[in-house]
Amino acid sequence: GNQKATHLDSFQGKKSQHAEEAIFYMNCRAAYLTVLKSSLENIKSKEQLSLVLQQAGRNPSQKTINKYWTSQTTSLNFDDFCAILKKEKPATKNELLEAFGKIDRDKTGYILHDELCKILTTRGDKMTWEEVSSITKQADFNCNGKLDYNKFCELYLTTREQCCKAARARLDSDPRLRQQHFGNQSGNSSEGITLPGSKPSPRVSRKTDHKLAKGDSRALSRPSSAQSSKASTSTTVSVGASSSSRNTKLIIEPDTMKDWQCAQCKGCFYLEEEGEIISHKYRLHLPQRSAVCVTIKPFRIPQAEGKSCHWLSVDTALFILKESETQENLQLVSFTELQNEEMFGWRGELGAGVYWLLPFTTGCRLRKVKTQITGEAKLVWRDEDGELALTEEFRAALLDIFETIDLDGNGLLSLEEYNFFELRTSGEKCDQEAWAVCKENFEMKKNELTRQGFLDLNLMEANDQDGDPWDLWVTLLSLGYNKALEMTEACPFVIGICAERCKPRIKAISLEAGVSQLSRAVCRSVVDKGEAKVLDGSENIFIYTYRSGSRITSVIENKSENKVIIHVNNEQSKNCLNNRGLTVFAVEVAPKSMMVSQHVMALNEQEEWIYSCVHSLV
Repeated sequence: GNQKATHLDSFQGKKSQHAEEAIFYMNCRAAYLTVLKSSLENIKSKEQLSLVLQQAGRNPSQKTINKYWTSQTTSLNFDDFCAILKKEKPATKNELLEAFGKIDRDKTGYILHDELCKILTTRGDKMTWEEVSSITKQADFNCNGKLDYNKFCELYLTTREQCCKAARARLDSDPRLRQQHFGNQSGNSSEGITLPGSKPSPRVSRKTDHKLAKGDSRALSRPSSAQSSKASTSTTVSVGASSSSRNTKLIIEPDTMKDWQCAQCKGCFYLEEEGEIISHKYRLHLPQRSAVCVTIKPFRIPQAEGKSCHWLSVDTALFILKESETQENLQLVSFTELQNEEMFGWRGELGAGVYWLLPFTTGCRLRKVKTQITGEAKLVWRDEDGELALTEEFRAALLDIFETIDLDGNGLLSLEEYNFFELRTSGEKCDQEAWAVCKENFEMKKNELTRQGFLDLNLMEANDQDGDPWDLWVTLLSLGYNKALEMTEACPFVIGICAERCKPRIKAISLEAGVSQLSRAVCRSVVDKGEAKVLDGSENIFIYTYRSGSRITSVIENKSENKVIIHVNNEQSKNCLNNRGLTVFAVEVAPKSMMVSQHVMALNEQEEWIYSCVHSLV
């Protein structure tokens, strides 16, 4: 009986949670559709963003708007809007009263109009005198030249609630709006790939901080897109606990490869402010045809032993492309689909020539996460003689960085390796003349910078700023570190190449986003290896699903002459997280093109996870 009661309580808890989520998303849509015609229409300006947030009961400051609309932002979609609302909670009455209480130090419950006007017109998002006067003229909460801020807060909250109710009522009364889908997840990582017209055979976002459904049932969550769709298809994949890392063992037996010639090179995935992931790209040269083994895995920094290494759980992959006459037409050869714990690999035979190696991560685990940091780490200090020195914590972080940017692992930084560091942290390169100056002032060996030279170079930068750590923090943040000196928004990796009959040569060529070549390779790999399903009721829309080790990727192909909008519903998935961060979303697929729908991984690999997805034509 107690067990039944526990199960009932758990069910009721899930039911309540799902109901709350359904209400949240309906309110999001109501506010969004008050300003925009469709939930597939994007927010195009700061003014529109401010307006839709106000319709959702928020009162965003200019600082808040600037946080989500940066100099690189051109538009925000409905999914972005939902993510913002989850982060920016509406102010409560206690919070409002606390803010007014800081002005009313005598706790009288009133603030003089003159004092209020002075504060509102000179601090924060400054108001005009006319705007302040419109508040102080309201008889409901004004009393003899003073503002009764208790009444003002009550009126503000009532007005906000009425605004939200009016938007919801409009949505409920309009069947056309009620039937619209929930959003349009489009972004750099979900780039649509146009198909060649001569091939008739069937055949990547902004991230937010929310996870896929973890419950067994989502009947009370947002309504399934299949209810109002023209055509749909569903896919379910169950994966046992921890089986993802045992899926297909990558066996590299020392006795069979002991005479093979090997090369390796390090690199790093960096998470950009807008959620885009950039990484090093490589060129591989094979002098002759040979059996080859290619591997990639997160790099375990020697000095980081015992520290929290967030990046070790990030999934990695490597796509091998054959160089042709034009770099625009790189041909996918294969990719690392074999897995042994955190290592992914591929074994096969490659002909002589030049190949491109494009590192890839889904973004499921390398993503923006808000963490509470109690205090900012100290980077420099002054000794008893007043001389600046690096703190032990900062020295340790710099040595970790050195290991990461020392791509060939020889314990020294060449000018090329140092320039990747400079491009990432300052956007500029160091030329030969500047490198010669470095050689005169900092320890070098064989014209390459030593660890001590790298530490001294950063100390010089601190001295140049007279101990102000601002520039040092710019460097650290651009390399994925937070203010506690933890690397949380980067994932260093190491690539290994072994060849049976020749010496492979690998070289880092650039540090940039994956762009279309990588998107095309990911789509092609899923189409070639995955299970294909035609969207029921639509002979020109195909959904491909492929499981590679610890991840599942789905690709949508639109063979029709018209663009289509596909609604993606993961409500029945269990213990999953995806690269888009939302349970339900929509994607727009251009005519004669294909694009990644989503990447999905286990939230907790120690437990069973179920990928259950419905793709529906809107």
